[in-house]
Amino acid sequence: MEKVKRFEEKYLKKEIPEFKIGDTVLVHVKIKEGEKSRTQVFEGVAIRKKGSGVRSTFTVRRISYGEGVERTFLLHSPFVEKVVVKKKGKVRRAKLYYLREKKGKKSKVEEKIESKTASSGPDAAPRAEGS
Repeated sequence: MEKVKRFEEKYLKKEIPEFKIGDTVLVHVKIKEGEKSRTQVFEGVAIRKKGSGVRSTFTVRRISYGEGVERTFLLHSPFVEKVVVKKKGKVRRAKLYYLREKKGKKSKVEEKIESKTASSGPDAAPRAEGS
């Protein structure tokens, strides 16, 4: 097993994109057509993450012309150039397979709005003592 781990370490990406299930992501994929190479962007909601190490994958789902399209990517693949988080999603599940049956607005994932509290951060107003 140690030999396998050492062999796989060579192929692991240094910068792993940070995203969670429910996030709307842009996946930049390298596509080779004949001798030409170009980058294609696939945008959708991350519905699944699976595996670990070199074998880790994630699935992105989007609706294209009224039809649901899912695409699974290898996280450490050289064809996946980068993953950009467009919106954070607010979900309570690890896998969002239930989105497959939803239609229209019900297939949307609620956006997570991160709020800053008044007592934290460098922009917080100083508090009066004795109150």
